[in-house]
Amino acid sequence: MSERKPPVVKPHDYEGVYLVISKGKKRLATKNISPGFKVYGEDLIEYKGEEYRIWDPNRSKLAAAILKDLEMLPIRPGGRVLYLGAATGTTPSHVADIVGRKGVIFCVEFAPRAMRELVIVCEKKGNMVPVMADARYPEKYSMIVGEVETIYCDVAQPEQAKLLADNADMFLKRGGWILLAIKARSIDVTKKPSEVYKKEIAVLEDRGFTVRQTISLEPFDRAHSMVLAKYS
Repeated sequence: MSERKPPVVKPHDYEGVYLVISKGKKRLATKNISPGFKVYGEDLIEYKGEEYRIWDPNRSKLAAAILKDLEMLPIRPGGRVLYLGAATGTTPSHVADIVGRKGVIFCVEFAPRAMRELVIVCEKKGNMVPVMADARYPEKYSMIVGEVETIYCDVAQPEQAKLLADNADMFLKRGGWILLAIKARSIDVTKKPSEVYKKEIAVLEDRGFTVRQTISLEPFDRAHSMVLAKYS
């Protein structure tokens, strides 16, 4: 009977992201800043005295975008991130691991049920700030959120690009970056996803963004695309 090999963990090209190699497969992971704590039932891997959380691309659009060759990740250790549509904290918790204890992530969510679970994640992580508010009205949380380097937007709303741009005008520093997960079906079910993406990208460009990359998130998420853009 052959001896079972333990997983090996190696740094990904993006700082704060890792690859767990086991049984010939590579899986994304982040280093857990709250050891022993799981957010959505993800596997925890021990390696050389550190704990890593497997990052599931079927549960996280950001993980899916990285696996589909996202050109650059504007979320880095020590960074300040505004996360619109934080839901129960699945992807925000991995962002929290990446920015680490010296970084901060402001998590905007308006659904009370999701917020109840999100608050627990924020308490455990220690670098996440829960903000119960509607992301369409950034002026209502301007007293909580300061300037950030990155905005991540994943909301099930029409006018997703406009909503993001309104937040950028208030919180994103010049030269900062955005990641917009466009949900085509939340905007217009009567149009092809490609038409919806084109319209939302045009809104971003009209509002001063330079779009660097657009990625289809299929097969992980149907009718979803991730847009990477710089604010000028």
